[in-house]
Amino acid sequence: MIVVMQGSSAVEEVQLVIERMVELGFNVHRTTGVDQVILAGVGSPSHFDVAEFSVLPGVQEAYRISSPYKLAGRSFRPEGTRITFPNGVVVGGEQVTMMAGPCSVESREQILMSAKLAAKAGCQFLRGGAFKPRSSPYSFQGMGLEGLKLLREVTDETGLLVITEVMEISQIELMLPYIDCFQVGARNMQNFNLLRELGHVRKPVLMKRGIAATIEEVLLSAEYILSGGNYDLMLCERGIRTFETYTRNTYDVSAIPVLKKLTHLPVFGDPSHGVGKREFVPPLALASVAAGADGLLLEMHPNPEKAMSDGAQSLYPEQLETLVAQLRLLAPVVGRTVA
Repeated sequence: MIVVMQGSSAVEEVQLVIERMVELGFNVHRTTGVDQVILAGVGSPSHFDVAEFSVLPGVQEAYRISSPYKLAGRSFRPEGTRITFPNGVVVGGEQVTMMAGPCSVESREQILMSAKLAAKAGCQFLRGGAFKPRSSPYSFQGMGLEGLKLLREVTDETGLLVITEVMEISQIELMLPYIDCFQVGARNMQNFNLLRELGHVRKPVLMKRGIAATIEEVLLSAEYILSGGNYDLMLCERGIRTFETYTRNTYDVSAIPVLKKLTHLPVFGDPSHGVGKREFVPPLALASVAAGADGLLLEMHPNPEKAMSDGAQSLYPEQLETLVAQLRLLAPVVGRTVA
């Protein structure tokens, strides 16, 4: 159930509604917008009359939520979610957020060069895997804790923020001192135990769409994180598995405007994993922003031919610079900006 309070409602009136919702068995999630307070009641009380809330003092309207995702739905935050990071970067606003870097941290020299190149191109985040889930157990699995330390060191030097992938619950506490944003990979989108734990952490999360997940499944996975009280969540389209084999995955650009309609959460595009071939990454990045993406997650490597993972889909540094320049021209057409 959603209860929308009047803009002029008193603190006591809001508290009265919350107490009544709790009495009925709801878990109450509150969001305070510019003009009004919205209360989302999550749970399954056996009997309640939504009309009862419509007549309470200070209530503008009250209605049932028919969709299975209560907190991820746009009605919870009609104005959209904006996530502000400690250095002032805002995700979900007018500016398109750029995240770029290699698939994995390989050495200090490699990740420092990547950070400098990403900053030079105009990116706000450095991406890079310290822990890497790989299809083969014999592939490079990342540098672990040493990789996290290198990510923090080079981003402190270059002024970027760190986003890197968390694979299991035991890594969360280990990663907290070194990162600015957790990334949940496609393979873990339905690792519900991990999602629950990330809901209790007060650090932003970017969650990728699973390799064969429907839009509803994405939003229900998001609900696990939101229901724990962590509302700083971003979603990411990264391609789904279909019958087509020419590209690594089928990059579902249509998912971006669909998600923007259904949810208040910022939506990113990851065309690097979406197609797996660097020549197709720039046009799909442009298409993502044209479709309404709030940000892009891109793979870039100083020397892709020598990359230990995902070299074929990693942009050359000059390609990243050219792409960002093109995005600066495109963004104003759809009401956005690029740093």
